[in-house]
Amino acid sequence: MSYTHLSINERSQLELLLRLGWSNRAIGKELGRHHSAIARERIRGGADGTYRAEQAQRAYMERRLSCKPAGKLTSELAQELEAKLAL
Repeated sequence: MSYTHLSINERSQLELLLRLGWSNRAIGKELGRHHSAIARERIRGGADGTYRAEQAQRAYMERRLSCKPAGKLTSELAQELEAKLAL
């Protein structure tokens, strides 16, 4: 089984179930996720102790953007490649 990130739909369900007072284990069973994944998501997506799905999704997207490598292409390398291709 491979790990997949929570979708915005799952985050919305998580927010609703938390408001209803469900435990991490119960939410995990409902969403088909491990209870520790739910606990980690609550920590990451909650500000002032309240979980917000939209806020958690924005934070997830920001983390995803910042974890991608910058790459090796620089403007100098691009110019050198263009010059070699022109030959």
